Amino acid sequence: REIARRCTIIAELEEAVRAFEGCALKRTAKNTVFADGVAGAPIMVVGEAPGADEDRLGKPFVGVSGPLLDRMFAALGMSRERDLYITNILFWRPPGNRTPTLAEQSICLAFTRRHIELARPKLLVLAGGTAAKAVLDTTEGIMRLRGKWTSLKLDDGSEVPTMPTFHPAYLLRTPASKRQSWLDLLAIDKRLKELG
Repeated sequence: REIARRCTIIAELEEAVRAFEGCALKRTAKNTVFADGVAGAPIMVVGEAPGADEDRLGKPFVGVSGPLLDRMFAALGMSRERDLYITNILFWRPPGNRTPTLAEQSICLAFTRRHIELARPKLLVLAGGTAAKAVLDTTEGIMRLRGKWTSLKLDDGSEVPTMPTFHPAYLLRTPASKRQSWLDLLAIDKRLKELG
């Protein structure tokens, strides 16, 4: 927490995360996967953890779920290169793409929260149940959380309108849920326009 708190810009935070040795996942991962897109973009997307492709390339959401995420936002006229800033609650791939343990999540969460503070998005999108539960500090599942606006209160006193939604990987496995995700995206687009 102290390391994260001392970082005043995203570049410092990235350096701190890359130098951090407190998470055992770092020893089994090929790369630290910090972020992609535009720092300071209006929408920040926070997913769960890097998969094999992300670990290999060192960028979040570049595996099979990445193109779907890009297409979803492209349908709203948004792109990773202009409107999105993307990261995960974990910066290293869990072996075999297993769900991160609560201990692994809590170790990285101070960095994630500081990352959100420094990026200052207008809106935060939490992709998937693991990210939503960790960031919102709740035990409720994604089926209950998705599609409902909440306000994330950060340690610096600021608040960010936050929308939990399904992870693109879940949508690839469960295409019937794409309709609900589309409604979430429309709500995100509407809220962004209201914020100007």
